[in-house]
Amino acid sequence: MSSCASATAPSFWRDAALPFIEARTIADGRKVTYTRHAHEHFSIGAVTTGRSYYHYGTETFEISAGTVVLMNPGDVHACNPIADEPWSYQMLYIDTPWLTDLQYQLGFSTDQGYRAFTTPHTRDPQLYSGLLELHALLVDEQAEHLQKQSALVSYFTQVQQRLNPCDAPLREVNHKLERAADYIREHCTQTLKLEDICGAAELSPSYLIRAFKQYYGLTPHAFLVNQRIQFARTQLRQGELIADVALAAGFADQAHFQRTFKQHFAATPGQYRDRLTPSANNPHWPPATRPLNG
Repeated sequence: MSSCASATAPSFWRDAALPFIEARTIADGRKVTYTRHAHEHFSIGAVTTGRSYYHYGTETFEISAGTVVLMNPGDVHACNPIADEPWSYQMLYIDTPWLTDLQYQLGFSTDQGYRAFTTPHTRDPQLYSGLLELHALLVDEQAEHLQKQSALVSYFTQVQQRLNPCDAPLREVNHKLERAADYIREHCTQTLKLEDICGAAELSPSYLIRAFKQYYGLTPHAFLVNQRIQFARTQLRQGELIADVALAAGFADQAHFQRTFKQHFAATPGQYRDRLTPSANNPHWPPATRPLNG
């Protein structure tokens, strides 16, 4: 592989001993572009060099080295290069139940579920340097498991206390729209009809189409596609064959799946599944041999 290709290809890390977290690094983000998308997990990242656009909901920010970005589960976002300027970043993806449990330990009411952040980005130098240190520790094969666990709890406790205190206001919940979203999540690998979603949410089609995008930042169809990509991501992490994942996720063919996955993740399914830092604790390394390119 050429040095240019290796620089633009994403680098992923995960460890079976820490199944609730995944790391990602992009050394040269000029060729890395995303469509607007959302994750089921909490995401936090640091811009390490250069600058980029950060699309968050209906807003667009210009961010640069020293910025920490945060995305709640379900928040629609995209980070893309400015012209052809070099930029790089590091990301951590945290499973929502782990972070929710930490929030409970820090004094959040257990009946609130996950408590969303209202700060999409910050230039807090302590949180920025702390994130880089945490990332370096996680990918260090010589670091002990207890050290990594302790650092994770310590850092995300700091993030909560500095950016998401217990007395921060909550977003008003639209229960019918959330029922519509839940229905899409539960049936995302199937062929859905608008009337089925409306029936589950007890909403009219006109209201659903209008209000869903205002509430989630995606149309119901875009939300469905995003859920299929999240489903596929889980399957790929388990080493499943790309062709099988495409079919299981509800895509018409593998080519459509490949294009859509790259739009959402700025990496091909093969890159995501195979370009992981090997770990002695990861039973899925190396990935299973497959006859198809990703």
